[in-house]
Amino acid sequence: MELYLIRHGIAEEQKTGIKDEERELTKEGKQKTEKVAHRLLELGRQFDLIVTSPLMRARQTAEIFLACGLSCQLEASNHLAPNGNIFNWLDYWLKPKNFPENAQIAIVGHEPCLSNWAEILLWGEAKDSLVLKKAGMIGLKLPEIGSPVGRSQMFWLTPPRYLL
Repeated sequence: MELYLIRHGIAEEQKTGIKDEERELTKEGKQKTEKVAHRLLELGRQFDLIVTSPLMRARQTAEIFLACGLSCQLEASNHLAPNGNIFNWLDYWLKPKNFPENAQIAIVGHEPCLSNWAEILLWGEAKDSLVLKKAGMIGLKLPEIGSPVGRSQMFWLTPPRYLL
C-alpha cells in the first residue's frame, strides 16, 4: 500500500474569537493547494481514498484534491486531528479497512503529527528530522505483511514549490 501524508494548505492565523478547528484556508492557500492538486493529477497521481482531519483547513484541502479528480472518495477521521496518535489510527482505522496491497491512500492532516507519523513508520520513532511544508506531501510504501512501524519505505518528499 502507498500512503501519502499531505499537510493542509496555508490557513488563517489564529485569532481571538476563532476556534482552531474553524480556521479556514486563505485565498492564497486555496490557490496554491489547487495548483498542487492539478500538478499531482498531471503526474498521474490517483488516490483510492482521501482521509482528512475533521478540522476546517484540512477538510478544505481534501475537498480541493477531491474536486480536482485525485479521488472520488473522502472520509474524515478524528485520529488525524492535531495530536492524533498513529497507533490508534493504525489499530482502529487502517487495519480494519483491510485495503488491497496496491491501494493508494492519502491522508490530510497537520504538523508536526504527519512528519512524526512518517518517521515512526520509517524508523520506529519520531526523530524530528522530516519537515512537511503546507500543501507538501510525503509518500510511503507500507509493507504487505505485519506492522508498518519501522518497516516502511519513503518514495516521495515534496514541498509544494516543486509542484507549482
